[in-house]
Amino acid sequence: MKGRGSVSAWCVDHPVATLLLTFALVLLGAIAFPRLPLAPLPEAEFPTIQVSAQLPGASPDTMASSVATPLEVQFSAIPGMTQMTSTSALGSTTLILQFTLDKSIDAAAQEVQAAINTAAGKLPQDMPSLPTWRKVNPADSPVLILTVSSNQMPGTELSDQAETILARQLSQIDGVGLINITGQQRPAIRVQASPDKLAALGLTLADLRTALQQTSLNLAKGALYGQSSISTISTNDQLFHPEEYGQLIVSYKDGAPVRLHDVARVVDGSENAYVQAWSNDQPGLNLVIFRQPGANIVETVDRIQSELPRLQAMLSASVNVSVLNDRTQTIRASLHEVEITLLIAVCLVVAVMALFLRQWSATLIVTSVLAVSIIASFALMYVMGFSLNNLTLVAIVVAVGFVVDDAIVVVENIHRHLEAGDGMREAAIKGAGEIGFTVVSISFSLIAAFIPLLFMGGVVGRLFKEFALTATSTILISVVVSLTLAPTLAAMVMRVQHHGGEPRKGFGDWLLARYDHGLRRALNHQRLMLGLFCASLALAIVGYVFIPKGFFPVQDTGFVLGTTEAAADISYPDMLAKHQELARIVAADPAVSVFSHAVGVTGSNQTIANGRFWITLKPRGDRDVTASEFIDRIRPKLMTVPGIVLYLRAGQDINLSAGPSRSQYQYTLKSNDGPSLNLWTQRLTEKLRGNPAFRDMSNDLQLGGSITHISIDRSAAARFGLTTSDVDQALYDAFGQRQISEFQTETNQYKVILELNEQQRGKAESLNFFYLRSPLTNEMVPLSALAKVDAPTSGPLSIAHDGMFPAANLSFNLAPGVALGDAVRELNQAKLDIGMPAEITGNFQGAAQAFQSSLASQPWLILAALVAVYIILGVLYESFVHPLTIISTLPSAGLGALIMLWLCGQDFSIMALIGLVLLIGIVKKNGILMIDFALEAQRERGLSPEEAIYQACITRFRPIIMTTLAALLGALPLMLGFGAGAELRQPLGIAVVGGLLVSQALTLFTTPVIYLALERWFHQRQSALQAATEHRA
Repeated sequence: MKGRGSVSAWCVDHPVATLLLTFALVLLGAIAFPRLPLAPLPEAEFPTIQVSAQLPGASPDTMASSVATPLEVQFSAIPGMTQMTSTSALGSTTLILQFTLDKSIDAAAQEVQAAINTAAGKLPQDMPSLPTWRKVNPADSPVLILTVSSNQMPGTELSDQAETILARQLSQIDGVGLINITGQQRPAIRVQASPDKLAALGLTLADLRTALQQTSLNLAKGALYGQSSISTISTNDQLFHPEEYGQLIVSYKDGAPVRLHDVARVVDGSENAYVQAWSNDQPGLNLVIFRQPGANIVETVDRIQSELPRLQAMLSASVNVSVLNDRTQTIRASLHEVEITLLIAVCLVVAVMALFLRQWSATLIVTSVLAVSIIASFALMYVMGFSLNNLTLVAIVVAVGFVVDDAIVVVENIHRHLEAGDGMREAAIKGAGEIGFTVVSISFSLIAAFIPLLFMGGVVGRLFKEFALTATSTILISVVVSLTLAPTLAAMVMRVQHHGGEPRKGFGDWLLARYDHGLRRALNHQRLMLGLFCASLALAIVGYVFIPKGFFPVQDTGFVLGTTEAAADISYPDMLAKHQELARIVAADPAVSVFSHAVGVTGSNQTIANGRFWITLKPRGDRDVTASEFIDRIRPKLMTVPGIVLYLRAGQDINLSAGPSRSQYQYTLKSNDGPSLNLWTQRLTEKLRGNPAFRDMSNDLQLGGSITHISIDRSAAARFGLTTSDVDQALYDAFGQRQISEFQTETNQYKVILELNEQQRGKAESLNFFYLRSPLTNEMVPLSALAKVDAPTSGPLSIAHDGMFPAANLSFNLAPGVALGDAVRELNQAKLDIGMPAEITGNFQGAAQAFQSSLASQPWLILAALVAVYIILGVLYESFVHPLTIISTLPSAGLGALIMLWLCGQDFSIMALIGLVLLIGIVKKNGILMIDFALEAQRERGLSPEEAIYQACITRFRPIIMTTLAALLGALPLMLGFGAGAELRQPLGIAVVGGLLVSQALTLFTTPVIYLALERWFHQRQSALQAATEHRA
């Protein structure tokens, strides 16, 4: 008897062992579940290093040529680097180095440090320190943003407490990685010299600099080693307060000491006088907290939250620490919604089973298999190091339909044997044995569809590896459980109730009768069915070509990021005032919960003409708009503030931009001709601003910065024994916020800043008021005798490089209803329309770049899935022909997915693509169930192909309908898209539901016709080959 020696038979005969082993699987899964880390998406490390260099007061040109270029030359030799970009602004340069995904970030860091050391000799000698680097992960967003504010404490003191108490204590918490402080005003002592007083006393700024550098030191002094004790030596060589600095003697005049306070005002201030941040309407700053790689986001944030009361008590009473954005809130809400979706899917599937099987025992068996498979999959996820995230949980939700497929097929076949009069044990062994090969075929061909996902490169491959392996492991578990636990439980509890000697009729029997009628008509009109199949194939191809294509759906995380841009020559006070106007508009919107904003060179902000906004919206249930709708609603109000623009973008779990960006998408132009690049960048920007497909189109050139050019008379300087370097040093002392000294305390190090007094450091006329000392005559030489101020010109506030070439970055959002693929075409067409020269090249960055890469690989991914399924089926059936019959079920599924996406107004995104790959695995099940039965009927019972396929369709109709409905209802909650994070899940559900509906309506009739057509073709070819052989003989 078939199945006698199978695993199923052994399990039926050893129910205790089977149940205990099943319990062990459930126990392992239950233990693993609470230990799985929670995350919005799978871990995706992209080796990236950010290098920062500071030279306060240096112009963007100076930073680009003397700092960025020497570093770029050395970095370009590092192997495995895929992209190098730099941005140079007033006093700072930031370089972003991105490496191949298989590059060790630690190895890259060592090579970066070696390159910095090599370049050190070519960098400006007066840099306060060598460039520093840090590891960054563009795909990782901050886990928590804290605001620290006070309406009483000065900003410098607030910043000091935030850095020395909060940031340092928080960094010691397990799981906490990098902490950035934005809006920080680090305390410093500022020496504000009066040039007229210096001139009157015969002093220069260089004299002050020398005196300050030599009078506040912290050097080793040794110790006194006595006969009975050792005593360390301590002195008052350091100065800590403005009053102490003010008493410094910098020179003597007519025998009387000249003290620092005689020629300068010494005050407590900040390292950078042009930084300010607010928390709502109070002055404050932000602590942006990232996690360590692999750390559990939720546990890390919980640890931070538990420590905050203790840390708050360590701060001054007027300081308030509050949460600006807690990423775990959306993570918890999104995962909770997925769990609810999973529960709904399970309930719907169980309801379908009850409807078709019409008895509690069969429904209980299928439900048990489903529960065991899902719970046991958590154990495998734990072993593989996966997290509970949106994609792995969606994989399990979708797998609900797959898991019950195996159980349904087994239980339905056992049920059929019971209805035929077999006993419970006999029916269980025969039913599972007969269907075992079919179950394996369905499952392995389904797994084959996931194989290409494991080999996808880039961001998509990193993100969907966990998705594919989670679904695969759940399916494998279901195969084992369906062929072991299901027949065991069936032999124990499954019975068929008869009424009046006949099995009870139900909805399934009525549906079968309708199908029987339709099938006969289809078999009588085979050409029409083949035409219908060809039409569905053609329409699917056409639909794929023309459907709008996107990358990932825009999520509503409840967090909005903003970048402000004002006129390049705007003054700092004017920028503060305009930011406050924008803040009042943001605060008045009913969807806003809390927000923070900052102006000045802080964090990723490199110029005074730019600022940052961080806006947290109310929970989704407490606001009437999504994050994208909020941006669209508030944009017109923000545009009423003259002279400044606030670009907003919704925060995303998937962030692929290595640097700061004004909008969701970026496009980079580069050329070796800087002026030409600037010209064509402006033309392209203006062209695209008139295109309705784009929103918030801008570029980062900012060419209108005011430049005060000073011409040095080298001949005049030489007559006094002075050089251009002497003039540069004097200008740097006066206007560069020059860090000339520092002092150390037990908790931190603080700078001493030299500059002109406030009344004169903003005026070019100040050149007439300070002097240099001639080394030849020791006389005071007015700077105006050596240099003159030219007419003001304009220049860039920042200079960007991409791969050592001048670059410009365009940023944009998409208009509602516009797909990223459409925007890509529009942008490329705009370049052609304006006649952009070939020497100016462009490429997308971040999400748009990843979209282009994934778009190019999509057809190959679909083809690879089809080939993998064909190979598996060919091996299982030992046939080149029958797999084609099974795969013929797929075009209608693709057509249905595309139609449903179009009807729902969705792009063909990566999530929809994954839904299509899932359909490849799901839909061919119908063909397997039919073909497997038909082949067996032909081989073992001698039926004709026509009779065999007819019997196969009728006999397997009920399991086909049940498995399809199970898969459809499993995906239905995803399609409905309710709750947090629904934007990410919805396209997958729409594609699966649409594909199943159309394929179910067509393949039940087209598959048997295609089977017969291929059978005729195969036999005709066999007959022709046989005739040719006989003729040659």
